[in-house]
Amino acid sequence: MPQDLINAKPISAAVKEFFGSSQLSQFMDQNNPLSEVTHKRRISALGPGGLTRERAGFEVRDVHATHYGRLCPIETPEGPNIGLINSLSAFAQCNPYGFLETPYRKVIDGKVTEEIDYLSAIEEGQYVIAQANAALNEDGSFADELITARQKGESGLHPRDHVQYMDVATNQVVSVAASLIPFLEHDDANRALMGANMQRQAVPTLRADKPLVGTGIERNVAVDSGVTAVAKRGGMVQSVDASRIVIKVNEDELVPGEAGIDIYNLTKYTRSNQNTCINQRPTVMPGEPVARGDVLADGPSTDLGELALGQNMRIAFMPWNGYNFEDSILVSERVVQEDRLTTIHIQELSCVARDTKLGAEEITADIPNVGEAALSKLDESGIVYIGAEVKGGDILVGKVTPKGETQLTPEEKLLRAIFGEKASDVKDSSLRVPNSVSGTIIDVQVFTRDGVEKDKRALEIEEMQLKEAKKDITEEFQILEGGLLARVRTLLLAAGYSEDKLLTMDREKLFGQTLDDEGQQNQLEQLAEQYDELKAEFDKKFETKRRKITQGDDLAPGVLKIVKVYLAVKRRIQPGDKMAGRHGNKGVISKINPVEDMPYDEKGQTVDIVLNPLGVPSRMNIGQILETHLGLAAKGIGDKINEMLKQQRELHEFRNFLQKVYDLAKRART
Repeated sequence: MPQDLINAKPISAAVKEFFGSSQLSQFMDQNNPLSEVTHKRRISALGPGGLTRERAGFEVRDVHATHYGRLCPIETPEGPNIGLINSLSAFAQCNPYGFLETPYRKVIDGKVTEEIDYLSAIEEGQYVIAQANAALNEDGSFADELITARQKGESGLHPRDHVQYMDVATNQVVSVAASLIPFLEHDDANRALMGANMQRQAVPTLRADKPLVGTGIERNVAVDSGVTAVAKRGGMVQSVDASRIVIKVNEDELVPGEAGIDIYNLTKYTRSNQNTCINQRPTVMPGEPVARGDVLADGPSTDLGELALGQNMRIAFMPWNGYNFEDSILVSERVVQEDRLTTIHIQELSCVARDTKLGAEEITADIPNVGEAALSKLDESGIVYIGAEVKGGDILVGKVTPKGETQLTPEEKLLRAIFGEKASDVKDSSLRVPNSVSGTIIDVQVFTRDGVEKDKRALEIEEMQLKEAKKDITEEFQILEGGLLARVRTLLLAAGYSEDKLLTMDREKLFGQTLDDEGQQNQLEQLAEQYDELKAEFDKKFETKRRKITQGDDLAPGVLKIVKVYLAVKRRIQPGDKMAGRHGNKGVISKINPVEDMPYDEKGQTVDIVLNPLGVPSRMNIGQILETHLGLAAKGIGDKINEMLKQQRELHEFRNFLQKVYDLAKRART
């Protein structure tokens, strides 16, 4: 036997030690999709077998020529870890030997090809590599005689026939977070570092708003982070609701004998590691065609499949009565009224009933010295209702703990004489809402130790979960069954059966038909086999789910019951909150100003935010000014198109207008 030959204990101990206590095994940063992606792409020089902060000198922390396209020179922490913790560049990958590689386009006979080669820092040294923005002719040859290129880490001018490779993209040098900063090349490196790091701190807003000024990789980040629902195969959207999308797959993408239906179950109002809210919203409509890779549902901080970490705001750079002195920010009341920067947080509060030396703790609504009003939101089992609006100090789970015999006061003696023993031998240890927190209860979970009798609420939750699981699995099965039967009917129609006859046939009859054509008969048998497999699979799925719901929970020693209450809290923006742009332009809100007091433009439109103009020159992050200008232009184009839509203009007028915009952009580029 293998276990006689190999002792598995040291292996499992090493694995457990690494994932449980290693410096490099970290709790995932799930603040927003970007923070998730960045955390997964982190490179560290610290940890077991690595350096320590104290011993790491300047040489280790500094940017090196071999980092080009492999490690980002911008994204790194600001504190003592600067240069020791880095981020992978946008297109870098790890080769089988553990070296980082970056892609380059091959240049053959002076022409840039579409062939991509990944080179490590050692291999790269022997080649002359041109920049991604080198001017090219239509045939792919270099337009200039002398090209800015790198060789052995040194940049210089090289004859075009000496060039062997070319960068794949201009953002190849920097990380994903730095690639999201528009006009990055106009920002000072220190501020770009802050901008890249602060994007990870953005809390998902109630309504995501995709940026008017982006860099073009927003969609890639949103899709690659995994927070959106993406179509596995192309087809037609059959039905959509808040929690499920059903797609009828295209004929050419079908596997023989399958139902031809793809079901996407969406994540609804779940808690992330950072207590932010993860919720997916469908973006497709029934009857809409979709292709493989299309975004079907938005996640947190995504808008129509694009990463949307913040909001598009109308900004004025001007002093305003000293309220934006020293990086303070003045915000319009309209931003608060429209919930532009409102966020939802989900808090998990736990109540544990233990078996103590004096007896077992009990979860109950019968709590000593607590009035009826305080118990009004609890059920008979002493657990709060789902949907209850609670505020600081409210009881969520009633719990009593046995207490030892103590010297009784005259009042307690009187109570004992009136109410008997029970009134004095337990103390109130209920779970309450923390002070200054108010919100809505969105879920309650009760975990009961195996062998301990379940209370009424636990049985209700169990029954509800079973009902929901059965409903979900039955609905999924019916959708797939409908798809299979539709394919059988199509097959029988092709074999010469009439439509009226097929409508009267039940499932057994449809599958029991004998066809003359051998190929069609094989197809029918395949579909019948698929149906049986499907039924068995769904029965097994329900049985697994039922067992998981009904069996007792494996709790820590001495724990009898755990009640987890999930509280959704809505937080509005307020003075003292931190706000930031993508260029390291951070500040603290000093005042929320009435709309009528805010500065306005020549059209009478008030601004959303007033920033201090003195925050720009010394910081040298001019990218924010360029972003503001381009954003204003984009908003103007959008307003013009909206106006044309209201006037119900002809289609060719829209085309002509957009063509003008594109021509202007082309002219500006050349």
